[in-house]
Amino acid sequence: MRHSWWGVALLVVLVGIVYLLDSVLMPFIAGMILAYLADPLANKFQKWGMGRPLAVSSVFLVLSLILAVSLLILIPLIIHQTKQLGEVVPGVFDWVENVLAPQVLDWTGYDLRNELDNVQATLAENWRDAGGYIAQALGQIGRSGMAFATWVTYVALIPVVTFYLLLDWNRLLNSIIDLAPRQWVSDISRLAGRCDDVLSAFLRGQLLVMLCLGVIYAIGLTLMGLSFGLLIGVVSGLLSIVPFLGFIVGLGVAMIVALFQFDSLWALLGVLAVFSVGQVTESVVLQPKLLGDKIGLHPVAVIFAVLAGGSLFGLTGVLLALPSAAVIMVLLKELKARYKNSTLYDAEQSQPVQQLENRLGRHDERESP
Repeated sequence: MRHSWWGVALLVVLVGIVYLLDSVLMPFIAGMILAYLADPLANKFQKWGMGRPLAVSSVFLVLSLILAVSLLILIPLIIHQTKQLGEVVPGVFDWVENVLAPQVLDWTGYDLRNELDNVQATLAENWRDAGGYIAQALGQIGRSGMAFATWVTYVALIPVVTFYLLLDWNRLLNSIIDLAPRQWVSDISRLAGRCDDVLSAFLRGQLLVMLCLGVIYAIGLTLMGLSFGLLIGVVSGLLSIVPFLGFIVGLGVAMIVALFQFDSLWALLGVLAVFSVGQVTESVVLQPKLLGDKIGLHPVAVIFAVLAGGSLFGLTGVLLALPSAAVIMVLLKELKARYKNSTLYDAEQSQPVQQLENRLGRHDERESP
């Protein structure tokens, strides 16, 4: 019981530190996450005969080149298509008012033009609000140069922190394990391994799936000549961080754009084919290769964790949300297994349940808590 109270006290202290130093911790937490993501690549370079410093430097060089080329290519195209989208929106409203609304009125007796006026007013109000927020932010930056300099410093610290953490990543992990109480080392190592499985399945796995789907959608829609194909593909890929959300939103938006642009059933079938190829590729190739049989975070858990973390601790909470959710998920599974093997669950069947789970190869890891 004394050990439990020490654990609770330590947790309270950690939460208090995060709450008090949330803005200062942001670059360090971001650096830890990036180092965690890049560590497998650095380890692979080491297996090729590189020393750790050279391997880490090579990782930074490769990732920096990829990021720079991607930004130089994508940002101008996305900005151009976003401007085009703003120019097309008035035409969409005209089409709805003059073509779609009369048909809906004839079929259902409902006048869609009333709702259209409300939508236009809402968009105009939000656009003005967004402009006001931007102007306010720019004015605040101008009035508070020190705050802006602090923000730039924090952003610049992220790659520096990432580099040094990645350089000593394996040594840091071994030091943490060495500090653990000897009687708990095996349990801590086992639970840490499960946390790594869950978190890597989501961060390293789902983010790679998201990237591949964005590329497939963007290339497919662009090749079929769809307006805003690149923008729709990129956004659909980003939304795929929650499984099926990117597919649903991207398919719906792309079909609407195709309907306006081509006014043909073949165009709708082409859009459906592009997104179907993406889903089949994800199910047959990406999921087995990148995730395997690892069970990552549930989509609902991802959404709740990010919203709760942001509400409690701001940007720092958002960064901590997924690692914390992974730890909580693993601990809940551990509690579930212990509960099902306890006399509280079933005094007579506790031992057979444990033996059955051992024979099934930790079947409890593949079930949600």
